[in-house]
Amino acid sequence: MIGLETERLIFRQWQNSDYPALAEFFSESDNARYVGGTKTEEESWRLLSTYIGHYALNGYSYLALETKDTSNLIGTVGLWNSTPWPEPELGYWLLPNAQGKGYGIEAGLAVKKYALETLKLDTLVSYIDNANEPSKKLALALSAQHEQPIELLDFGLHEVYRYK
Repeated sequence: MIGLETERLIFRQWQNSDYPALAEFFSESDNARYVGGTKTEEESWRLLSTYIGHYALNGYSYLALETKDTSNLIGTVGLWNSTPWPEPELGYWLLPNAQGKGYGIEAGLAVKKYALETLKLDTLVSYIDNANEPSKKLALALSAQHEQPIELLDFGLHEVYRYK
């Protein structure tokens, strides 16, 4: 997945220089409420390390997403499938200044194609908090089909959106 590109975006491994933007994103409850909640600076550092470790173990993860024209970090779009996770997930979050520009759809389509065609995953979903309307809208724009909700580990009730 590292090096995956779209017209405007590059997927790359996380770097130390990404930490301040990630920590700032997760320090704000409006940003972080649907992606695991706010985090201290240490928790944000551990999250960044977890993304890198997930890639080392699985060959995919939530990768840093940057624009080709500025090389600025804009968020993450990628795949998650830890051992206790119910099934592989296409997940995403974008920094506030990157939202509303079509980056989520562009990156989501690339990751969906990679997951289903290159990795040949049998299943791919997005788990979305019922109140997260922007995320549900994006999943539907990526042609996901809404299914029954599930109790997602200790994250509570989440809607399941399945990709084919």
